[in-house]
Amino acid sequence: MPLLGLGTYKLCSPEDVYRAVDASLACGYRAFDSAAVYQNEAEFGRALRELLPKYGLTREDVFITSKLGSKDQGEKAMEGALHSLSQLDLGYIDLYLIHWPGTEGLVVTDQRNPGNRAQSWATLEELHAQGKLKAIGVSNYTPAHMRELMQSCKVPPAVLQVEFHPELCQAELRSVCEEYGVCFQAYSSLGKGKLVTDPVVMEVAKNCERTPAQVLLRWAVQQGVPVIPKSSNPDRIKDNAKLFDFTLSDTHMNRLSALDCGHKYCRDSSEIV
Repeated sequence: MPLLGLGTYKLCSPEDVYRAVDASLACGYRAFDSAAVYQNEAEFGRALRELLPKYGLTREDVFITSKLGSKDQGEKAMEGALHSLSQLDLGYIDLYLIHWPGTEGLVVTDQRNPGNRAQSWATLEELHAQGKLKAIGVSNYTPAHMRELMQSCKVPPAVLQVEFHPELCQAELRSVCEEYGVCFQAYSSLGKGKLVTDPVVMEVAKNCERTPAQVLLRWAVQQGVPVIPKSSNPDRIKDNAKLFDFTLSDTHMNRLSALDCGHKYCRDSSEIV
């Protein structure tokens, strides 16, 4: 899986999706992250089918991620996953994730949540065995959810995708992933845009002659953590790709990591049983 991919959350209109995919392919992106709940799988798949030949690329040259929505958790998982495959219409999905450890309509303490997760995972394992999902994984799982899955799965998760940035360094989750050989992937690397105005981030960016966004993304990839920044702006997409021609010093890395305070900008799954 490439270290850099395009996140497509809130990219919904066919025009926005097409423009973002075009700009991304033009500046070297080869990974793209979608989800059933983003309601853009069909537009995204169509844009790729139309644009890959423009850049001399084939389906095999790109890495596509999508995710099972929480409304399909459990007995509807097969229907949900097959719908993603149909909407994307790219033959197969490189990485398919369970998007959320809970089930839509159930409270976080509902004891049916673990069983629904297990049923969803068994479904993903089945589609993985058929070659329709090349790799399978999870998103927003806690250390407890990860350990539960590792004890029961036949196919271990390839990836855990979670919120990760200097204010949320996720030490325990990263340790669990390292223990089980799971790739730890970041989303919301900019803290929903809030971290680009953090004084420490801005100072490091000034010292490096880079943008705050580039510094935040570099902080992750320099630790071997893949990132999927989202944007519909072609210039910003291009800027976000400029991560591999500079290195943050140990001092800069440590200053950024010292911002860790456990702050989450996104939904918190820690209460889900």
